[in-house]
Amino acid sequence: MHVQHDYARLLGLAGNLAFDFVESPALVGNALGDSPTRPVITYLPPGYDPNGSRQYPVLYCLHGYSGSAAALVGASAWNLNVMQRIDRLITRKAMPEALLVIVDGWTRLGGSQYVDSIHNGAYATYVVRDVIGHVDASFRTIAHAGGRAVFGKSSGGFGAMHLVMEHPGVFSAFASHSGDSYFRYNHPPAFAHLHRTLERWQWDMAAFVDSYTGKAKPTAAEFSTIEMLGYASAYSPLSAKPFDIALPIDRATGEVDEAIFARWVAFDPLERVAGKASELAALRLRYLDCGRRDEYGLDIGARAVKRRLIELGCEVQHEEFDDDHRNIGYRYEVSLPLLTNVLDHT
Repeated sequence: MHVQHDYARLLGLAGNLAFDFVESPALVGNALGDSPTRPVITYLPPGYDPNGSRQYPVLYCLHGYSGSAAALVGASAWNLNVMQRIDRLITRKAMPEALLVIVDGWTRLGGSQYVDSIHNGAYATYVVRDVIGHVDASFRTIAHAGGRAVFGKSSGGFGAMHLVMEHPGVFSAFASHSGDSYFRYNHPPAFAHLHRTLERWQWDMAAFVDSYTGKAKPTAAEFSTIEMLGYASAYSPLSAKPFDIALPIDRATGEVDEAIFARWVAFDPLERVAGKASELAALRLRYLDCGRRDEYGLDIGARAVKRRLIELGCEVQHEEFDDDHRNIGYRYEVSLPLLTNVLDHT
C-alpha cells in the first residue's frame, strides 16, 4: 500500500489515497497486448487507521468506455472527481465512512466491458478475484458481500449490472448511471460508421486501430468505429489471436448480422435479468438512473430494465434527470450514500 498524502492534499481531500499496482493472472497473455499489471486506487476516509480494529465497507467504481483509473482521479476546474465527491459527502456527514476503489478496465480498444473474453482477457475474474483479493488483503475491509457494492457510469454501469448477475454473492448492491442496456435500440445506429470506416480500410482492423491511436484528433465516426471494435472484442471474440473478432454486420452490404448481434444481445442486462431473478432479488439495493437527453437512448434502456425488474418482484430505485450522457459525475452524490447505507458497518 502506497498512501499518496501529497496528491490527496492537492485534491483537497480530508482523507487519503492509496496507489497500488496489481498483477492480474486473469489478464496475462491477452490478444491486445495490454498489461496485466493494473493500477488500483483506493480512497481512505479521514481517521482510517491501518492498525486499528475498525473495518469498512467498500464501494468499487467502474469507469466508462474510453476511461481509465488515472482519468477518474484527474482534477478539473469546477468539476469534482469521484474521490473528491465521496470525501465531501463523508466530511459533511452525508454518508457513513467507506473505502472507494477505482478499478482499471482500460484496453487498447478503449474498454473491456468488465466481461471475461478470450480476446481481451478475463476482466470479470480480474475484478472479483484479483482486485477484490488485493483490497481485502491490504485494507481493513468488511470482506464479504455485505460489505461491498459496485457502481459505474455508462460501460461502468453495464459492468456493475454484469458483475452482480455473473458473480452472485460478491456484492450486495449496485448502481448503474446511464448504463449500457437495450442493445437492440442503442447499438445499431453506430453500425453504419463501423461499416463505412472499415470498408475504407479494406477491413484491416489492426491498421485502422494503429492509425486511430496515432491521431491527434480522430473523427466522431472513427471514435464510433473503435468503440464498436471494443464491444466486439468483449461480446463476440473468435479466438485469442489479435483482432480475431466477429463483427455484427455483413461486410458486403452493411446489413446487421443477426447471428453475431445475438451474441452481443446475450450480454444485454435487459435480456439477462429474467434469468437472474434469484441473484438480483438477493441484492439490498438496485439503483438505475439516466438523463432524459441521453445521446444513446440509454434512458429508454433504464426504463425497460426497471420494468423487467419490477415484473420479477425486485424493488428498484430509478431516477431520471434533465441532462445528457456527458459529465454527470455529480450523480454519484446520489448513489454513494444510498449504496453505503445498505452495507454492513462495524
